[in-house]
Amino acid sequence: MTRRGFLAAGTAVLATANLPAFAQQQLPAPTRLTATSRVLDVNGRAATVFGLAGPTGQGLVLDPGARFRVDLTNDLPEPTLIHWHGQIPPNVQDGVPGIPMPMLMPGESRSYDFEPLAGTYWMHSHVPMQEIRLLAAPLIVRSAQDVAADRQEVTLFLHDFAFKSPEEVMAEIRQGHGGGSHGGGHSGTTGDKGHSMAPAPQTKEMDHAAMGHATMNHDAMGGGMQGMMQNTMPGMMGDMAGMEMDLNDYDWDAYLANDRTLADPEVVKVERGGRIRLRVINAAAATVFWIDTGEADARLVAVDGHDIRPLEGPRFGLAMGQRLDIEIDLPAEAGSWPILALREGAHERTGIVLATAGAQIAKIPELADEKAPAFDTDPSQEMRLEAREHLPERAVERSHMVMLGGTMAPYVWTIDGAVWGQHRPIVARTGERVLLGFHNMSMMGHPMHLHGHVFQVVDINGRKVNGARRDTVHVPPMSMVTVALDAGEAARWMLHCHHMPHLETGMMTEFEVTA
Repeated sequence: MTRRGFLAAGTAVLATANLPAFAQQQLPAPTRLTATSRVLDVNGRAATVFGLAGPTGQGLVLDPGARFRVDLTNDLPEPTLIHWHGQIPPNVQDGVPGIPMPMLMPGESRSYDFEPLAGTYWMHSHVPMQEIRLLAAPLIVRSAQDVAADRQEVTLFLHDFAFKSPEEVMAEIRQGHGGGSHGGGHSGTTGDKGHSMAPAPQTKEMDHAAMGHATMNHDAMGGGMQGMMQNTMPGMMGDMAGMEMDLNDYDWDAYLANDRTLADPEVVKVERGGRIRLRVINAAAATVFWIDTGEADARLVAVDGHDIRPLEGPRFGLAMGQRLDIEIDLPAEAGSWPILALREGAHERTGIVLATAGAQIAKIPELADEKAPAFDTDPSQEMRLEAREHLPERAVERSHMVMLGGTMAPYVWTIDGAVWGQHRPIVARTGERVLLGFHNMSMMGHPMHLHGHVFQVVDINGRKVNGARRDTVHVPPMSMVTVALDAGEAARWMLHCHHMPHLETGMMTEFEVTA
């Protein structure tokens, strides 16, 4: 074990040592979690991928009130480090390579110990090329309400998959040979893969104040920014009418639901008239999905692990890194009900089947007759979400405009005009109320994820909302989404796009919190 690895383990041990003696005696043994390789059958072809093996299979399920006490071992032939997506551990346990802890070497182990948030979460490597190889798994933290509720819990874990290596996938994307689809323009137009309204990458010496990165007051953010959006968004959306959005930049070989395709989907046994809590996790590298519950009555009840006011409907979307909790009420009769994940802007789909005992299960083609629409370009879904528990009202003390940009050729994606390593941190002090205004000037959507914090969506394209509480928000092309948060532990917290090819090319910065 390296010196810094020893110190990280020591932090977890110290947290335990500070407990009273009787509490230490009652603590269960840490759960073992192993980063390892595994073999999947993808439409009759064997594929070696990565995974996170817990005591009962891929991933972890924690009981109500249990601490996250995990011993993570790297059984891979290469270094790795795991991030607990959406959780708020001490920064030293957050799982970003080198910030502050080093990667786990092959055969090395490290201990983690923190109080988890209840809800639907997940864990994954913070090395994009490893995440493309499926080094990810569910992290479900059950609440007392979950245990008391009369319902069945089902997890739907989504991936996109390629038989080629991540390096080959990235090479094809960079060369413009990744396939993919477009949408949003006039019928018959041809997308210009080199077109973008985003700035080219710049160095750290660039004028960040000119890009709106400098600190602004609340009035400028709330009033001036809203006025700007009201004045500029109609023109921007008008410009989009003659342009094509880049919905997908790679055609993957398969789309997986719980490691399987629709050629051999998982069949989940359910009871007649039962209620299901479907925990959906989009662990895909670069695919946005719609979740279609078909004939079953459904309502969205939580996003990113946080309760919302229920939203009825048969179809809900989620971008990479996001999660949905959907309650489904099944009919009283016997039968089967496919729950499908539709690739946005395309015919491909995957999914699982809910079925009562003895029900006949029809074959479901992997290609739909019609393309699924683009996700939330309005963005009508996000506008309708409202948190059950709002962020407490208080004065805003710091605001930042965060510019999202990039180009398809060359394939480079930026935050505030810079790639990681040339970035300038976004700064705040512990306890400050902060607004982050994500302004997407590119023709691709960006799911923006902030480590170590939960935020609330408060403004979409100049319209104020009491939106959902999240850790990952989808910012559609040529749009703006503003979130509010209270700055947490004084540390370096990553802020990045959760589209893995975008992240691999540098679309990451840091939220630097000082004491």
